[in-house]
Amino acid sequence: MTSRVIKVDALARVEGEGSLRVRIKDGHVQQLEFGIFEPPRFFEAFLVGRDFREVPDITARICGICPVAYEMGSIQAMEQALGITVPKPIRDLRRLVYCGEWIESHALHVYLLHAPDFLGLPDALELAKADKALVQRALRLKKIGNDILDVIGGRAVHPVNLKVGGFYRLPKRAELKALTEDLKWAVEESLATVRLVGGFEFPALEQDYHFVALRHPDEYAIHEGRVVSNRGLDIPVPHFLDHFDEEHVKHSNALHGVMKNGQGPYKVGPLARYAINHDRLSPIAREAAAAAGLGPVVRNPFQSIVVRAVELVQACVDALALIDGYEAPDAPAVPVEPRAAVGHGCTEAPRGICYHRYEIADDGAVVSARIMPPTAQNQKIIESDLLKVVEANLALSDQALQWRCEQAIRNYDPCISCATHFLKLTVERD
Repeated sequence: MTSRVIKVDALARVEGEGSLRVRIKDGHVQQLEFGIFEPPRFFEAFLVGRDFREVPDITARICGICPVAYEMGSIQAMEQALGITVPKPIRDLRRLVYCGEWIESHALHVYLLHAPDFLGLPDALELAKADKALVQRALRLKKIGNDILDVIGGRAVHPVNLKVGGFYRLPKRAELKALTEDLKWAVEESLATVRLVGGFEFPALEQDYHFVALRHPDEYAIHEGRVVSNRGLDIPVPHFLDHFDEEHVKHSNALHGVMKNGQGPYKVGPLARYAINHDRLSPIAREAAAAAGLGPVVRNPFQSIVVRAVELVQACVDALALIDGYEAPDAPAVPVEPRAAVGHGCTEAPRGICYHRYEIADDGAVVSARIMPPTAQNQKIIESDLLKVVEANLALSDQALQWRCEQAIRNYDPCISCATHFLKLTVERD
């Protein structure tokens, strides 16, 4: 019996730390474990006892790339618990700041984290040497998203201006208008991004995914909607835990998301959003997707980079429209008063749905908290993809197989720090 072992101490171009172990015997995969070994961060535990008004600022610290997803999900849950409905101008500002997060996150992932895989380059530094102008445009795109976060959220990382009921301060119309010229450029550059990544060569892999995403009746769902699947599920957010759960596996410090009643794993993120909301894309984004060769459903996870680029177009177009139609609300926030209640919130982080549930007491103290981040929900599907990738590429050298596995994991733009974290790869061949 012979054994071959490959080790990668840290997977590049993702957030966090984890491992992948593959055992192959007689040309067949005997064992595959995608493990996350970073210690738990206990955000849910130390929210208990805090005043409900503190929760958005604390949950924003879970992630530096998608803080708005956690912040806004917790705000939604508190408002649902307290029976609060915000006026349309506040809702529009929330969607606009979320567009900023999508722009900066998608630009970062597409160009600096994932594109090097398709260009045969080890990292963005080598990409900058090969095409400095491309990386400069990518960084400008990311900055435009950060500028939206800064103007509305108070700062680009871990924004501080969002609160239960609205905002602490309203942006001035002139501050928003100052973003429009950059956003017009961003629309054109995002269209160029779709053309660029649409021309990449993609490994063959088709999966019959159980897609789950938010869906809104009037718009491409980002910060609101019902939880919908491509297999008939259509529920309001408060019913989420009736259909979804998490389970512990011994090889990972992060829980694995599953659907109840034996329906198994499911997939969240760009491919799920795109499949469920293709008809809600703006005409310009839909045309860009078609020109890149995408149909209304994409089942090859390696093409997620193209779908993210299409969503980048959507976020830029939406941001421009929201700024153009902005009318300041009468007040930056609606009044809130604590009461004993349970509330649920769910938004579309760049990586997929991010669910929150909170119970609060009469005095507003948090009694319990539960957060299901998208990377945790996707872990079983990542393992499923990896199994298919390894089985289809057993003839590759260990180095080439390692590269392909890392590329497959980066399809998900995993925020392992959020899920609690990435990649040490061990392949044993008997």
